[in-house]
Amino acid sequence: MKINRNALASALLAAMATQAQAVITVQDDDGRPVTLQKPAQRVVSMAPHVTEMLFAAGGGDKIVGVVSYSDYPEAAKKIQNIGDNRNVDMERVASLKPDLIVIWMHGASERQIDTLRQLGIPLFHSEPKKLADIPNNVQRMGKLLGTEAVADKVAADLRGKLAALTAQYAQRPPVRVFYQVWDKPLYTLAGGHIINDAMRVCGGDNVFAALKTTAPVVDVENVLREDPEAVFATAEKNYGGVDLWKPYKNMKAVKNNNLFTIDSSLVNRSGPRMIQGTAMICEKLEEARQHRKN
Repeated sequence: MKINRNALASALLAAMATQAQAVITVQDDDGRPVTLQKPAQRVVSMAPHVTEMLFAAGGGDKIVGVVSYSDYPEAAKKIQNIGDNRNVDMERVASLKPDLIVIWMHGASERQIDTLRQLGIPLFHSEPKKLADIPNNVQRMGKLLGTEAVADKVAADLRGKLAALTAQYAQRPPVRVFYQVWDKPLYTLAGGHIINDAMRVCGGDNVFAALKTTAPVVDVENVLREDPEAVFATAEKNYGGVDLWKPYKNMKAVKNNNLFTIDSSLVNRSGPRMIQGTAMICEKLEEARQHRKN
């Protein structure tokens, strides 16, 4: 039997090209390459914002494990819980046989992330620092999941909304803002946190942006000394929120009626809904500007 060497060579090249195309490589938010031999089919999410991103990227049906507070969208509540930010059940994670784990780094996570690395499962670190990083994350997750058609569309929509907010508000007169995460102790967020970028888009000026710690503890005297024009706090159970400031009648935010409460799931999670949360911040800061006329 005579072999057609040209046809054989073409077939080999085609096979090699197909194999090369099957390999997926993206960079995570650490700049590390994450490589999969084929799109992920079983994914573990290590943060609520990651769960939201995976759903937005079209991969909700591929998530096999989530951590506590992964409550959006509604379908996320039905996915098996593997623990919380501070304590993950590693045996349960291994039993789920994931082919991708999307992680989030925080103060108590370093040791458990090291343990996850020992499982030999590809890890993608999601840590948006700017609002523009959110659609970028969605798009890269879509590539890892093989759901680019959905992810690319969602990412384009988020970029469009962010561009519209920036065009509308970024050049408005600045408003000095205190952002209150919690009241006992009194936590805020500094310039290294994504919430600072949301304020910037809205024309807000974070009074504690210069602090080096991402989530520093301040005291009431510090805040009164800065005399912010607006205060934001999130709506949480068992939490005093903006009511803490009402007795301080000489504080500018109190005098101008600029004590604002906002849904924590829209601003404290760096997922797709944070663009919606940013729009709410922008609206409240515009309200604060209007109060200057009164």
